[in-house]
Amino acid sequence: MTRSHPPTLLTLASRTLREECGVSPGVRLLLALSGGGDSMALLHVLAVLGKKQGFSLSAHGVDHGLRPEAGAELDHAEARCAELGVAFSRTVLKVASGGNLQARAREARREALCAAAQANRAELIATAHHADDRAETVLIRLLRGAGPRGLAVLPPRSGIWIRPLCRARKSDVLLHLERHALTFADDPSNANRRFLRTRVRFELMPLLEQLSPQIAGHLCALADALESHEEPPGQTVLDERGVALALGRAQRKLVGRALALGQRSARVSLTGGRELCLDPVTLLPLLAAARPRKR
Repeated sequence: MTRSHPPTLLTLASRTLREECGVSPGVRLLLALSGGGDSMALLHVLAVLGKKQGFSLSAHGVDHGLRPEAGAELDHAEARCAELGVAFSRTVLKVASGGNLQARAREARREALCAAAQANRAELIATAHHADDRAETVLIRLLRGAGPRGLAVLPPRSGIWIRPLCRARKSDVLLHLERHALTFADDPSNANRRFLRTRVRFELMPLLEQLSPQIAGHLCALADALESHEEPPGQTVLDERGVALALGRAQRKLVGRALALGQRSARVSLTGGRELCLDPVTLLPLLAAARPRKR
C-alpha cells in the first residue's frame, strides 16, 4: 500500500509562484529577509526554485532601530545569503517608539523595500506571509470592523508584492526549517501580548481551532473569495454579449497553469454550463462566443 504524504514547502511554493504569483523565467525577485524563521525558510526555497524556474533572486533586510539584536540577526541572514549565492543588502532605520508602533514600522519597511527593489531592478518583492498569517489578519480586520474589501487580505500577488508561502501553514514552514537544519532568529516581540496580533495568535486562534480545527483554511478561503470579487486588472474576460466577467480563483489558476506550460489556449468554465477558450497571455477570447460544454 502506497503512503500519501502532504506536499512539501518547496512544492507548495513552486506551484504558487507559477500559477498565482505570475513569476516567469527572467523575472527579478527581491526577498524581504528579516532573519526570522519564515523568511529564512523562504530564502532557502527561492534559492532552490530560482535555479529550476529561471528567476533571479536578491534579498534585503530592514533594521528598524528598535532592537539591538536586529543587526546581528541580519548579519546571520547575510552570511546565509552568501552561502546560497544570493546578493544581500540592508537598510537601517530609526522608528521612534510610541503608539501604533507595528503599523509605523511596517510602513517604513515597505518604503525601504520598494527603494531596494528599484535599486536592484527587481520587478517583484517576495514576503514570507503564510496561511496562518492570512487567517490572523482576517480576524484582526474583523475585530476592527472591516468590510468585504478589507477582508481580502494577503493574496498570492497584489501589485509588485508576492507571497509564495500563502498556501502553506506555519507547520509546513517549521518542518522545512527542521528538515534542512536551517537556523534563524527569534524576535521576542512576536510573543508580546500587548500587540493585538500576538493575542489573536496565542489566544483567539487556539480557541477557534478547538471549535473548528480547519478554521485557518476557512478564513483563507474567505479572503480568496472576497479577493476574487475585486476584479483585479487583467483578470476579466468578455462573454458572448461583450459583458466583462471576473475570473474566479479556480479559473485564474487554470489560466496561470496554461501560461506556465506555454499552452496556446485555456478553456474556462462559465455559468450556465458554458465554456470559453482564451489566450492565456492576453485573456482575449479565441472563439467568437462562449459555447456549451459537451456532456
